[in-house]
Amino acid sequence: MSTLSIAKSEFILGGQRSGKSRRAEMLARAWLDQSDAHRAVLIATAQPWDDEMRLRISRHRTDRALRVPGMATVEEPLALAEAITEHSQPNTLVVVDCLTLWLTNLLMPAESESLMNNEPLALAEYARTASFLIAIEDSPGPVVLVGNEIGLGVIPMGREVRAFVDVLGRLNQDVASVCQRVTLMAAGLPLNLKDSP
Repeated sequence: MSTLSIAKSEFILGGQRSGKSRRAEMLARAWLDQSDAHRAVLIATAQPWDDEMRLRISRHRTDRALRVPGMATVEEPLALAEAITEHSQPNTLVVVDCLTLWLTNLLMPAESESLMNNEPLALAEYARTASFLIAIEDSPGPVVLVGNEIGLGVIPMGREVRAFVDVLGRLNQDVASVCQRVTLMAAGLPLNLKDSP
């Protein structure tokens, strides 16, 4: 039996290959180990835009099946609020991996006026984000969200990239504000940033 505690909602942040997804999988495995009645569902936001991404998605799917047998996968690149609402049950842990790709899906193409004008999100995307935050708070079962922290490095040279970093930073703050627990991952190690009762 795992000693990992499961929060009502946990937001896992970190850089690329920091151990974010692995921690989410460990939490799902711990949840499944607690009871035969427990279920786990992964909501994947990645889209297979090219051959490399298709290969990456396939590899993740295979690796995940080995690490967390029994966790179902649902692919949903845009309608996260609806997917969380549909799959969340008191006995079901929902993992969303990842919010950064979800935001990318919402804002593409990068030349959209909302991003170029450095607005947080166009009205439709903002409404979608607001409903997503409500879905997290109203979820009857535990929710684990994975996202990238990309604002720790050098300031990007391109205007579009700087705008995306700003928008992602605001999304991360909004998600952190509604989650019970926030964990920052570095070198595979968790650092607790928030743990509300």
